[in-house]
Amino acid sequence: MSFKRFLLALAFAAGLGVPAEAAPLAAYGNLPSIQSVEISPDGAMLAMIVSQGERRTLAIRPLAGGDAKYYDVGDAKVRNLDWVGSDYLIISASQTAAMNFQMPGAGTVQGAKQEYTRAFALNLKTQRLQPLLDRSPGRQQTGTHFRDPTTAAIWASMNVLAAPPQVRDVKGVPTLFLQGISYANSYAVLTVIQVDLKSDGQRVIELGDNRTNRILLGDDGAPVAKSGYDPTDGHWTLKLRRSGGAWAEVRTVQAKTERPSLVGLGRDGQSVVIAEQGEQGDVLREVSADGVVGEPLNVRDVDGLIFDPDTHRMIGVSTLVGDDLRYSFFAPNDQKAWDAVRGAFKGDRVKLASWSKDRRKIVVLADSATEGLGYAVVDLATRKAEWLGSPYDQLTADDIAEVRPVRFKAKDGLELSGYLTLPRGKSARDLPLVVLPHGGPASRDEPGFDWWPQAIASRGYAVLQVNFRGSDGFGWSFTRAGFGEWGRKMQTDLSDGVRDLAAQGVIDPKRVCIVGASYGGYAALAGAALDTGVYRCAASVSGPSDLPRFVDWSRERKGVESFRYWTRFMGGDTGGDAALREISPAAHADRISIPVLLVHGRDDTVVPLEQSQIMADAMKRAGKPVELVIQKGEDHWLSRGDTRLEMLTTTMAFVEKHNPPN
Repeated sequence: MSFKRFLLALAFAAGLGVPAEAAPLAAYGNLPSIQSVEISPDGAMLAMIVSQGERRTLAIRPLAGGDAKYYDVGDAKVRNLDWVGSDYLIISASQTAAMNFQMPGAGTVQGAKQEYTRAFALNLKTQRLQPLLDRSPGRQQTGTHFRDPTTAAIWASMNVLAAPPQVRDVKGVPTLFLQGISYANSYAVLTVIQVDLKSDGQRVIELGDNRTNRILLGDDGAPVAKSGYDPTDGHWTLKLRRSGGAWAEVRTVQAKTERPSLVGLGRDGQSVVIAEQGEQGDVLREVSADGVVGEPLNVRDVDGLIFDPDTHRMIGVSTLVGDDLRYSFFAPNDQKAWDAVRGAFKGDRVKLASWSKDRRKIVVLADSATEGLGYAVVDLATRKAEWLGSPYDQLTADDIAEVRPVRFKAKDGLELSGYLTLPRGKSARDLPLVVLPHGGPASRDEPGFDWWPQAIASRGYAVLQVNFRGSDGFGWSFTRAGFGEWGRKMQTDLSDGVRDLAAQGVIDPKRVCIVGASYGGYAALAGAALDTGVYRCAASVSGPSDLPRFVDWSRERKGVESFRYWTRFMGGDTGGDAALREISPAAHADRISIPVLLVHGRDDTVVPLEQSQIMADAMKRAGKPVELVIQKGEDHWLSRGDTRLEMLTTTMAFVEKHNPPN
């Protein structure tokens, strides 16, 4: 019995018991009870965000034992926790707001409602919480502004983050660096600010220009590289800092889409790593300090990079090979240590959540096929693990449905894969089905615990998640196969999956509904309007419905690069292109013969609320049944607990009404 299973068995013995019926939807749909776990650099303390309903609390507790401290953060949408030494914790939280300025390295954004992130520093000794970037940093301070001596321009600084906080050791002292936005007359540039948390002092150490989209710091906090991008002509540049402070351009790439990215310090701590698009996904290259661009690193299927928490150099990569998540370290000793950690959770998918500065204490998120998710901290020195808890602590092993990988061929012969979640207590024959397409569309579904399909399966439904053409993680050629296929082959990939399950006798083809969010919401509407005769009902959460209007909105509010992304997948050149109208569900509401549910957050900054309102109006004009639920204060990502649960209960009531599970 694994350590995790042993602890769960103890909990059952203590009286938690096994429920006779399915867990309530709230057990799946509430915000995770643990949303983030960060271990302090010295490995002595844990910081985590814990939730109960809509309320969030920051908990800080010593690992060696002793009383934990709790700080109420209310309903703040906490996105990140970062330690600065052992005395300060940086809390990053986002909110929806509208501002007038141009984002650096992006298109013009005037008055756009966006999700903006602010940072706050908690002094653990004094218990003081202070907002960061709440005043302009000092650089020849002039009132509430600062003067750049190189240009004599007067700049003002915004109080929002443009990138996650970074911590570096400066002369042996853990020091916070923030990347913000400075601007004058709507001319915005990326700005690196060094923060003295003891004195509240702030100092600008680097200003980009209006094309700079990333500034990389060395292990001592000094800027060593920066990248820039012109969204109009697709010109990407990499610059390295030379001795004396001058910047030298060392690489240029023309890429109107899939632009390269500057991702971190290289293996030697002096070079930098860039990622460029290749046929099998991202190609990683190291660029030496003198500007020599190396050959592609011999890694494939890269899902992410692993950086040393002390030196900040790249020490490995994470890869997703089929359904297998792997961590590959360059140094044999590092690989041996990770293999020992993974071996403690046999049969589980194990993700690295955070680790101490010496990498001897590691927080992991273990994903068991039979027990769901759980956090644990592993001490390599003592070879012991401590169970921290499950993000879905109201669920037991009896509430976790089986997830099977599926493979089938699309009508045109393309090999497709996905996952089938099966309801507990039912044989896999003639089951009612809910198709749940992922968002993106250049994203993917992965194996393991997913609260949404698990919740649907708990009500007695099989759930099909298809990695349709255009999905990420299966090579560039597979992603590229989705270009121009919105509402076309990307859509029939889903219904081909339904037909495959029906041919096997696993599902009843007369009892199928489709539910999805974002692009998945569009696919739900397209399943009702374009790929008719497959589904009994369709529920769209924050899905676009009028594509010409959506891409015009995207160009105006998000810039030309976003516009290119959408039109490439949709197959149109402009918002007014007739090809976009052909695949717009709102333009074909008269074809719909099934009930449709629309759920949309009022604060959605990715797909505007008007897209669901347009669809509802089109359905009403056509005399078709439709329900529209507008969620106050909700964004595109279902970040609020009450509205996330409302979405789940509303969509399940809708599905159960129009496609009963029994």
